[in-house]
Amino acid sequence: MKRFVLCTMVLALATSAGFFTQASYAATAQAAAASTGKAKQTKTKKPVNAPPAPFSRLATSVGISLMGINMQAATNVNSYLNLRATGNYFAYSINNVNIAGGSGSSGIDVSGNLNFATMGVALDYYPFPLHGWRVSPGLMLYNQNVLSATGQSTPGGSITLGSQTYYSDSANPFALNGSLGLNRRRQAFTLTTGWGNMIPRKGGHWAFPFELGAVFTGTPVINLNLSGYACTNYADAAANGPTCVNMATNAIAQANLSSQIAKYQSDLNPLSVYPIFSFGVAYNFRIR
Repeated sequence: MKRFVLCTMVLALATSAGFFTQASYAATAQAAAASTGKAKQTKTKKPVNAPPAPFSRLATSVGISLMGINMQAATNVNSYLNLRATGNYFAYSINNVNIAGGSGSSGIDVSGNLNFATMGVALDYYPFPLHGWRVSPGLMLYNQNVLSATGQSTPGGSITLGSQTYYSDSANPFALNGSLGLNRRRQAFTLTTGWGNMIPRKGGHWAFPFELGAVFTGTPVINLNLSGYACTNYADAAANGPTCVNMATNAIAQANLSSQIAKYQSDLNPLSVYPIFSFGVAYNFRIR
């Protein structure tokens, strides 16, 4: 009888221990599953207003500037920086515009071309990423901003070189060929500021970038050449008189031309920078 009671007690204790072990295992498994699910939820949860991944968005822009039609492309580097490429293009021509000059004359017929073509890069720094204000150092890599003109004098038309006025010969009127280059430095440093992030950190696809600054191109370069005949006396211009000279080869005429070019160049010396001003519409999209 004692053995029976003892066996019964051992069996009861073993059963009880097994029950508690299974219950403990089940509780532990449930806790682990709950913890894993919570970890998964925490891992997949995205923070609010998270910045886009580097180089994950591309923006393009079109607008107007002081150098013509303005085109831009930008990508995001981090929350504070964008890398931007810029380009401008403009072409305009005039033909046979008469500039009056000379007593009793109809002057000089001038034709000209204005050509703007530039390309550059800039690094846009946004000190306050959620706002649009920026500072942008950059580099103009290509600059073909040039104004060129040709002129054909009518008989008796005049031009002043240095302190001497020349009157166009009636039989062989003088002609001029000149250019004004706004590109003494073909590669030049740029510095601008502006408003409107092409890739808004608050999200959205559209932006309206505005930019103001300067490109340090150096002093404009003047070139001017003359050909044909001109006279220092107006009466000689009608009769090919003794004061008429070949403007391309006469030493005095060339010296007066050099003096006039030097005066123009001196007047332009303060203009060592060209202003940058642009406004446009930009659209950005995800690329990866």
